[in-house]
Amino acid sequence: MDYEGIRDFVKKEWFLFTLIFLYLILLLRDNSLLQRTPGLIDWRNISLIASLILVSRGLELSGIFTRLSSYLISVSGGSGRRLAFILLLTIAFSSSIIMNDTAMLIFIPLIVTISKVSEEDLSSLVVLSAIAANIGSALTPIGNPQNIIIWNSYAIPFHSFVLEMLPFVLLWLLLLLFLAYLIFNDKIERKELPPVNINTSFLWTSMILLVGDITFAQGGKALWTFPITFGVFLLIGREVLFGFDWGLLLMFIFIFVDFGEIAHILSSSGVSFPNSGVKLFLTSAFLSQLVSNVPATILLLNEGKDWISLAAGVNIGGTGLIVGSLANLIAIRIGEVETGKFHRYSVPYFLLTLILSIFILHLSISGS
Repeated sequence: MDYEGIRDFVKKEWFLFTLIFLYLILLLRDNSLLQRTPGLIDWRNISLIASLILVSRGLELSGIFTRLSSYLISVSGGSGRRLAFILLLTIAFSSSIIMNDTAMLIFIPLIVTISKVSEEDLSSLVVLSAIAANIGSALTPIGNPQNIIIWNSYAIPFHSFVLEMLPFVLLWLLLLLFLAYLIFNDKIERKELPPVNINTSFLWTSMILLVGDITFAQGGKALWTFPITFGVFLLIGREVLFGFDWGLLLMFIFIFVDFGEIAHILSSSGVSFPNSGVKLFLTSAFLSQLVSNVPATILLLNEGKDWISLAAGVNIGGTGLIVGSLANLIAIRIGEVETGKFHRYSVPYFLLTLILSIFILHLSISGS
């Protein structure tokens, strides 16, 4: 590999190298981290993510994304604004059922394909899609890992969780659609393409595996997802395995290790955190910018009854910096969006929704 190739590789994998560098610093601080590393990795989530990467690749190779891209451009009437509304609402709704990370692994490749078909730069739509996935997933207890943790820890009835989070999600979604309205106003033209043949074998296999992944994950058997998916594609579609993104998987592994260790350091240092109200909300939102929202949730779980402030904080915390949520990292990785462009939209959105959410939180607390 020549110098140019090495430079391009490092530029592409800059976040992975940053995580590795952070791991080495943490290792120098405490060399026992090397032995504790396997225990810091959430192997169930890693297995599920790896399986979904393969499923997404299978759907891409089936040709269905190209076919859907042309259809969505036609349905939108060539309006970039209408296309954005359709995709953002679909992603938000889907994320509440299939989880935000899954939604990104399915929809971001579709947006990339639409971008290629139309020859338009849709990187802004990738950013807003990540935000849509994060806020849509906030609605239900099964929408993302932090909600699952809160739901199980506080033994909240499913319908109560949804009703309490609904005002927040509606506010966040309305603000996102308003942002999309301001950003997208150009026409999107569909370029003439040769007829796309759908590989039905890849399509149906990937769809069945996707349903299986979701079913296994919700049944607490996520560890089985990758071995099953890998085995199926090994038998009927090895082309899918050749396109596996190992860099993305390694990135997730180091995220669990690095941020898990940072959360452990904060927890064992005797630092006390608020356990209710606006202070808990703000703490959870900003802490998510440092250690991501799942480790922040674990760190802030308490014996009190104010789960709403925690849930609202860690969920809106996922819409800020890219490290706030794994869904953000998936989006910028697959969509090849620069960090600066992601933060150009995400940070102002995060700060605005943070301020406005305080009013809803006050109403929720006073009414309970």
